[in-house]
Amino acid sequence: MLDGNAAATEALKLARVKVISAYPITPQSPIAEKLSELVANGELDARYIRVESEHTAMSCAIGAQFTGVRAATATSSVGLALMHEVLGVASGCRVPLVMPVVNRALVSPWSLWCDHQDTMAERDSGWLQLYAENAQEVLDLIIAAYKAAEDEEVLLPVMVCFDGFFVSHSIQPVEVPEAQVVDAFLPPYENKNLYLDPRDPMFINDLTAPAEFSEMRYQQVVAFDRALEVVPRVFAEFSRVVGRKYEMVEAHRCEDAEAVLITMGSMSGTCKHVVDEMRSRGKRVGAVKILSFRPFPVAMLAGILKGKKAIGVIDRSAGLGAQGGPLWLEVKSALPGNGAQVCGYVAGLGGRDVTEETIGKIFSGLLGETPEAVKSWVDTADDAMDKRRMASAAY
Repeated sequence: MLDGNAAATEALKLARVKVISAYPITPQSPIAEKLSELVANGELDARYIRVESEHTAMSCAIGAQFTGVRAATATSSVGLALMHEVLGVASGCRVPLVMPVVNRALVSPWSLWCDHQDTMAERDSGWLQLYAENAQEVLDLIIAAYKAAEDEEVLLPVMVCFDGFFVSHSIQPVEVPEAQVVDAFLPPYENKNLYLDPRDPMFINDLTAPAEFSEMRYQQVVAFDRALEVVPRVFAEFSRVVGRKYEMVEAHRCEDAEAVLITMGSMSGTCKHVVDEMRSRGKRVGAVKILSFRPFPVAMLAGILKGKKAIGVIDRSAGLGAQGGPLWLEVKSALPGNGAQVCGYVAGLGGRDVTEETIGKIFSGLLGETPEAVKSWVDTADDAMDKRRMASAAY
């Protein structure tokens, strides 16, 4: 029985990381704490570095991997935001780090609870992003992510994202593979690009002139395109070795569905449950879970949604200033000209639960059963503008 944080810790142990740069932040702190225990009691042969900030944590992890070992760090919310400057160093220098990110809302309003704004704010930072539904997926995806990231065709870092408290602190049954099984799947790390070696000095991340900058960015674009092929291949190998199957996009009862709802993260389990319940009442509905947000699996998703006319997307991020949430924008752009109605919904911000009732309300709207349109901010109170509203006052 493990919660999501403990599952992440077990995965990093099984990946045999050699350097851990740790800085605590709620709700990620148990990962840093447990890793320190594993190193202190000799269960994990690694160097544990207590750093002064998340910015330094990422810097140390990058430097450690340049020396030829797997490194580990983890973060959440404003900690990820503080890493922002260095995230681009990891991706631009093609460092295949894997980092658990426990999703938590960004400030302000101040919150300790889950939404996806923290990782969505980094969606263009050059990192792959995989979203876990439960603790089992946290463990499995971290192990698989190392294999995919280190593939010579990819060499990009990966965030394995999972919902704060809903997954990070939820105790669940988790099957932990034997160490020798993971060793056979994930061989020892070796540098395949840049490296630090006193016997062979090299400039890393030096100033790049306009004559070369665009081409280096393009190399990253090609790596993301190749990841669309490498990740499914890694998942297939993982299934053969460990016995659990994963796909970048997972469809649930979509073949004859009249309405389909697309989700990411822990709400995906609730959505599948609602689909099964509605199917028992004769409603032709289906669910799609996006496991890989970066790279976004356009062709796979388009194949699943071919011919569907009523499609809903729930974002756990507000998408401030845009036409809709980030996931909705990706889905919308993946379905040009197919005539589908793609409705975007925002729900579950700041730790609010995405309930069966919320999902059922969306399905009713997609099926045309609700006379009035279901509002896009589906779980937001009708008197939202009155919350903490400042009254004018004389000073």
